Amino acid sequence: MRAVVISQQGMPVAANVHLVADQPEPEAGPHEVLVRTEASALNHLDLWIGRGLPDLNTPYPWVGGSDGCGVVEAVGEGAAESWIGRRVVLNAAMPLPHEPLPGIAETLSDLRMIGEHVPGTHAEKFVAPAANILDVGDADPVKAAAFALVHLTAWRMLVTRARLTAGQQVLITGIGGGVALALLGICLHHGCTTFVTSRHQWKLDKALQLGADHGILDRGEDFSREIRTLTGNRGVDVCADSVGKAIHLSCIKSLARGGTFVTCGTTTGPDAVTDLARLFWNQLTFAGSTMGDMNEFRAVVSLFTSGALEPVVDTVCDAADAAKAYERLESGEQFGKVVIRWG
Repeated sequence: MRAVVISQQGMPVAANVHLVADQPEPEAGPHEVLVRTEASALNHLDLWIGRGLPDLNTPYPWVGGSDGCGVVEAVGEGAAESWIGRRVVLNAAMPLPHEPLPGIAETLSDLRMIGEHVPGTHAEKFVAPAANILDVGDADPVKAAAFALVHLTAWRMLVTRARLTAGQQVLITGIGGGVALALLGICLHHGCTTFVTSRHQWKLDKALQLGADHGILDRGEDFSREIRTLTGNRGVDVCADSVGKAIHLSCIKSLARGGTFVTCGTTTGPDAVTDLARLFWNQLTFAGSTMGDMNEFRAVVSLFTSGALEPVVDTVCDAADAAKAYERLESGEQFGKVVIRWG
């Protein structure tokens, strides 16, 4: 089958991306399904794997991809045959089973990612646990692939971890990326007042067109004063961030008393300087968040299939142009998701 492979570690990643025609077809194992891919979408995880981060000892050439939509062609032992012929979307986060120990309470499960720990969706066919797919009916495969992982991540950040309620004021950093735009869509669905940041005015302009209330140009300085001015010195209820070190203090100083800082990533580095005095005096909550479980996935995908939420798609490339798709994501100039179409 055809597949998009990263041939070796290096930068730029796009230089090592190739479409091959002789990739062995996967087979559905027990409780798995085999999906004929209609569309797969890129995430920053695809770039991190190409750069060798995190240190996964990735066996190159590697087929990545943690977002995919397609039609189930076959099922493995123990999976329901009624899946066959259905268009499905993937939750790439697979919880690792663990043995309970006597007298010790269970913790959150660690995760294995399709596209990171096992081959992914950037191929004509992929396999996944039947427990990790949802039927999306006649949905547009490109939009479904673009929707899944970023909206699941954003849903857990806002709804599960930050306990978002209607009408709150929310700061979203780094608008233009897939997760940030998913955060914006969920906030708009909840009737929240939204503040978005970017280093690019054109991205702020696009976000305002989508319905964001305020755009703050990140000039590399403390932008919390602007947030305070816009909120009558109150601050925001929630800051949802994935930028990390470079803007962390600005985020913390933008929060109202009792506010919540929630993060799903640190693209500018994890070793941020924080303000513990502000943390305890203003009774702030810090929350980490990653991916989401199938109950959260069902909740957010139901909003997609009903038309209440829709992804922002920047670029759609045919599989033959997959290197250009990686190049687009790597440039940082995208506004929304970059999708590979398989036809």
